[in-house]
Amino acid sequence: MKLVATSFLVGATVIFFGTHAFEGPWVGYVRAAAEAGMVGALADWFAVTALFRRPLGLPIPHTAIIPTRKNMFGKTLGDFVGVNFLSPEIVQDKLKRAGIAERAGAWIKQQENAERITNELANVIKGAITVLKDEEVQAVLEHAIVKRVMEKPWGPPLGKLLNQVLTDGAHHKLVDLMCDRAYEWVRDNYDKVSLIVTDRAPTWSPKFVDAMLGDKVYTELVNFTWAVKTDVNHPMRLAVDQFLLEFSTDMQTDPATMQRAEQVKQQVIDHPDVQKLISSAWGTAKKMLIDAAEDPSSELRKRVTQGLVTLGTNLTDDPELRAKVDSWLEQAAGYVVGNYRAEITTLITDTVERWDAEETSRKIELQVGRDLQFIRINGTVVGALAGLVIYTVANVLF
Repeated sequence: MKLVATSFLVGATVIFFGTHAFEGPWVGYVRAAAEAGMVGALADWFAVTALFRRPLGLPIPHTAIIPTRKNMFGKTLGDFVGVNFLSPEIVQDKLKRAGIAERAGAWIKQQENAERITNELANVIKGAITVLKDEEVQAVLEHAIVKRVMEKPWGPPLGKLLNQVLTDGAHHKLVDLMCDRAYEWVRDNYDKVSLIVTDRAPTWSPKFVDAMLGDKVYTELVNFTWAVKTDVNHPMRLAVDQFLLEFSTDMQTDPATMQRAEQVKQQVIDHPDVQKLISSAWGTAKKMLIDAAEDPSSELRKRVTQGLVTLGTNLTDDPELRAKVDSWLEQAAGYVVGNYRAEITTLITDTVERWDAEETSRKIELQVGRDLQFIRINGTVVGALAGLVIYTVANVLF
């Protein structure tokens, strides 16, 4: 196109100089048109060339506009996009008219699409777990869970929980179980009860007296445990309830009991089995997540897929839910645009600043240069016509 435009200039020049070899009333008209065409072609060549480089390499002011003012163009473009495209009102209005929630719901509720999303989520989970280092995750878990557990005192919350359990009577089944087991143990361990009595009897006591005393103690224990087992209002049961209530209160208010609870907490955390459990928690969870993510028939993936289908169905069938989701999206987009518009437009400005000036000029010229060469062609033609008109009017008037 540059060659075509230049050929128009060359043609006008050849005609201009060629007319000097002829004589006649028509020669002046042709020469004037050719001369004006030359002027128009040269002027538009200068204008087009000045956009991208300095004509003939001369340091003429206001030339090579794109290379020298590239950064300003980037800033202006960024400001233009920020004002005309990234205002909260424009973005929110566009989202409101787009009906994103309904369209997303219609797409998600299709089984194949839900499975596709599930597959992508599974890949993300596997990738994230693979990238994470076990020791770093373990350190985070210990910091986030173990240290937080250690920082909080156990006494007051456990005492409050125990008090609530006792108030609701939820402990009665456990007490019943303990009474049943106590009675069964006494009933089935006559020899052990008798042995305890005889072992603690004085050495001077006759054996038959020890045996009678053992029988008596065993019988009383059986009767006592049976009474506790069958009578829900037995004094022993009431004493246990009273003890537990007092203990729950002490755990919340008594410093000594609270301190003891802290010691027990420390002993539990420091126990080797507990430490082993904490250390292996991430490894176990990691293996479970990877296995579930890799298995298309895993319960986790099935539940995720079904949940997505249900979500999509609700979005398409429930106008209130759609309106709520659309409102969330609009508010979120308005917040992001309103608070981070400058950072977003900086992406344009910074990108343009990193471009090489000459390379940028070259790329732009390749993109729009064809149309700019038409300007040179039109300049030659329009200039020739204007010169012809001016010459004709001048001859007519003068």
